Amino acid sequence: MASTDETGHDAPQAPPFGTTPTRPPADGAASAARMPRWLPRAMVLALALVAVFQLGSWAFHQLIGLLINILIAFFLALAIEPAVSRMSAYGMRRGLATFLVFLGLLIVSAGFVTLLGSMLAGQIIKMIEDFPNYLDSVINWVNTHFQTDLKRVDIQEGLLHSDWLRKYVQNSATGVLDVSTQVLGGLFQLLTIGLFSFYFAADGPRLRRALCSVLPPARQVEVLRAWEIAVDKTGGYIYSRGLMALISGVAHYILLQALGIPYAPVLAVWVGLVSQFIPTIGTYLAGALPMLIAFTVDPWYALWVLIFVVVYQQFENYMLQPKLTAKTVDIHPAVAFGSVIAGTALLGAVGALISIPAVATLQAFLGAYVKRYAVTDDPRVHGHRTTRGAGGPGLLTRARGLWERRPGTTEHTAADSAGTADAEATDSGPTDPGPADSEPTDSGATDSGRRNSGSADSEPRDSGDGSS
Repeated sequence: MASTDETGHDAPQAPPFGTTPTRPPADGAASAARMPRWLPRAMVLALALVAVFQLGSWAFHQLIGLLINILIAFFLALAIEPAVSRMSAYGMRRGLATFLVFLGLLIVSAGFVTLLGSMLAGQIIKMIEDFPNYLDSVINWVNTHFQTDLKRVDIQEGLLHSDWLRKYVQNSATGVLDVSTQVLGGLFQLLTIGLFSFYFAADGPRLRRALCSVLPPARQVEVLRAWEIAVDKTGGYIYSRGLMALISGVAHYILLQALGIPYAPVLAVWVGLVSQFIPTIGTYLAGALPMLIAFTVDPWYALWVLIFVVVYQQFENYMLQPKLTAKTVDIHPAVAFGSVIAGTALLGAVGALISIPAVATLQAFLGAYVKRYAVTDDPRVHGHRTTRGAGGPGLLTRARGLWERRPGTTEHTAADSAGTADAEATDSGPTDPGPADSEPTDSGATDSGRRNSGSADSEPRDSGDGSS
């Protein structure tokens, strides 16, 4: 029967011997076992951040084409900014000045495309008309060298009834729609770039004010300075490239006109523009078309064009380009080459085109924040090695020391040392005009003469006198 206390409740029983009494859980332990209040909110916040990041990544990949077009338009606006600003300085409205600059660019581009298209169309028509003659010459060469009896009619019938030609025509018909879509897409892209660049150039001051209005005064100065540097570098890049394109076009026109190649003016303009505005490999790509047309005239003319393109490229790289771009772009050729490779890897052909002015702008902007020091006057700075390195005297010095220590040269060395001592003593005499210093100088010279020459001859003289 369980024991009870005076109140009538069961008395707590003592635990068995050797066991630990169990206690009921306290209120603090129960609250610690529950989930913290901040954990659900943290989980919701983390999920929201992940969702926002995924949405931003998706939107960026969808809008990357538009962003690239805006970047191209911005650099194009920077390139025409000097011309628009100069025209507006004479009292012309900025929108009208921008329109006139774009109209001039449009007329030049349309004329160039028209001339180039007419040249290509004429060459294609000429090649189609001369194709039977080319085919006959090839058939005659094959029949002569391989003892065959081929005829042009048989080859034409075989080509017309071949499965390869039928599949090619079907694929070409299917690809016409793709080509049309790409052409329309390219026209829309050009329209987008032109529209944004027009707004950037016409509303440049308003855009700068809107950008500076959200920045403190110190940051406003830096933004305006960066904008000015970008305008100078981009305009200088376009100016220097245009000047080099003019020189390249004139040089290639003289060559093509001397060789009698048709469409020499259009080919010269093609070589000048493509070689300058497609960095690094533009010259070789531009020279392919004149070589092809020169080959239709005479194969040797194509070789002459190739040699001239290679020689002119070296002249441009080492003589012309450093002088023209020293004051406009001011960027090292190795840095320019690396920026072109990086821009091509990031944005393709667009990156290759805008990489040089972008890097030049960044280099000029960061140059104001880099502290420079005076360079020490050390031969190693100029690329010259010191005569004495860390390993001791040079090879010539050691060889001279070994030559002077030979047994036969001991007497001459002693005589030379005596003469050197006499000369030093003689030189030291006139420099000290005081009477107190003259006597030690003479005695020093006499003593040195006696030590060096007289003492060696005293013994033979004494021996001679004693024997006599």
